[in-house]
Amino acid sequence: MLPDHLFAAAASLFEWKTFLLMFVGVSAGILAGAIPGFTIVMGVVLVLPFTFGLSPIEGLATMMGVLVGGLSGGLISGILTGIPGTPSSVATTFDGFPMARSGRPGLALGIGVWSSFFGGVIGAILLAILAPQLSRIGLEFQPWDFFALIVFALTITVSLAGKNMIKGCISGLLGLLVATVGQDAINGVERFTFGMGQLAGGFAFLPVLIGLFAFSQLLGDVRDREKARAPMTQSVDPKALVIEHARAIVTILRDGVNLVRSSVIGVFIGVLPAAGTTVSNIIAYDQAKKASRTPETFGTGNPQGIVASEAANNATMAGALITMMALGIPGDTVTAVMIGALMIHNVVPSPTFFLEAPVLAYSIIGSFFVCHFIMLFIQAFCLRGFVRVTRVAMYRLVAVVLVYCAIGVFALNNIVSDLWVLFGFGVLGFAMRSFGFPLAPMILGVVLGPIGELYLARCLSLSSDLTLFVTRPWSLFFVILAVFSIAFPWYQASRGRRRWTLVFMPALGVCLSLPLVMMGGDVRPLIGSGLFLLSLFALWRNLRGGVPGSI
Repeated sequence: MLPDHLFAAAASLFEWKTFLLMFVGVSAGILAGAIPGFTIVMGVVLVLPFTFGLSPIEGLATMMGVLVGGLSGGLISGILTGIPGTPSSVATTFDGFPMARSGRPGLALGIGVWSSFFGGVIGAILLAILAPQLSRIGLEFQPWDFFALIVFALTITVSLAGKNMIKGCISGLLGLLVATVGQDAINGVERFTFGMGQLAGGFAFLPVLIGLFAFSQLLGDVRDREKARAPMTQSVDPKALVIEHARAIVTILRDGVNLVRSSVIGVFIGVLPAAGTTVSNIIAYDQAKKASRTPETFGTGNPQGIVASEAANNATMAGALITMMALGIPGDTVTAVMIGALMIHNVVPSPTFFLEAPVLAYSIIGSFFVCHFIMLFIQAFCLRGFVRVTRVAMYRLVAVVLVYCAIGVFALNNIVSDLWVLFGFGVLGFAMRSFGFPLAPMILGVVLGPIGELYLARCLSLSSDLTLFVTRPWSLFFVILAVFSIAFPWYQASRGRRRWTLVFMPALGVCLSLPLVMMGGDVRPLIGSGLFLLSLFALWRNLRGGVPGSI
């Protein structure tokens, strides 16, 4: 039966009308993602009314094209201008923009696009094989587990802070403070509004994001006349404008472990409702930095950072689709819109979705897979046009980018106050850059603050027993990761020179084996036991080798 369903789904997708709709959807998604302020959600919502007269397969394939195109389009502006086109490309700017600035925009874009492609393909394969199994993980998560995950994600502030830990932590706390402005999500109590009705809803994330990254960057680029008249990159060599596809593929495949790890992280985060690409690309970037032998090069144009972010955000949508199809639970806003589209066509996702509508289910998986190839084809011809932006004088580029940023921010809620938020946080970001405060931790606080507060409030409303944070297996798993994540920068700095570093990684493995055993069942306790034995062996081997001259 399965081969019949797969062939039927493939036949539906490769009909000329459906394929053309996917092509148009991917093109629209790339444009929407490349314009700062125009989110993927906005693109999918705008396309939704045009799908009402289409069949369910045609309509969902079109929206899938917008989704895949938007995920890839966000990296274009992030790499070329330092302004993430979508929240899923925030971490891409950390190394993509410095690489473009140093005269390698073609290579940076090539790595970004091919990483998106490989991450999406890996995610699609996992989606097809493991959808029913992975969907059960989403059901296991309760508020305590989600809050522990957010705490673990917030520890990434330590890694993003760089050498100046104090300023990085101040930046992260400032982001958390910004996230508290507005009405409490549970009780509706207004905080830090100072009687201004415009602040009752808090600060919208996109105006804050674009203000901190875009406006502050553009102010810095034009603050002196010579810099304003110069092109964006240090090199205007025509060879730098060529998209280096072959070199990008070789670079990514040499970093295959990072690619697979980031894709798996993306799928796992996508399975969890409400986490999404904004969280996964930053977590994958952090894990790539921690696993790297040269973590100090991150933030200066390291290809590993681009690979991690772009592979993770595309794979995350595969995880979100798993939750949508197998459980009927929207993993993020985009999949919530898709569930609405399915319901319009009298199709309701549920645990029996693969049995009741197998052709439609495999068509969704197939369209996600095929759209990545369409995206790659379109980007192969379009990227060279985008990269020519790097030859434009900064003062001209600034004017155009600011106009698009303002349009995108205003279109979000159609209120003028969002433009003032953009301006205010742009000035704040410029001041922070000038005084050496990193912006990435602040963005992390703004993104994760509301989510963490919401789940903490739910935890306390359900039970006052704080031991649940360490007695629930998944919560304990993330608490352990958070503790070791905070200490990891010191481990990296002392590795190979201090004897205590020989114990660090084996200790992590031993500690993580406990929650795995606690999860019950057959597979995970077996994995936990294997991890425990492997960690003890690694500890014995490390202590036997030792670190000469260490204390």
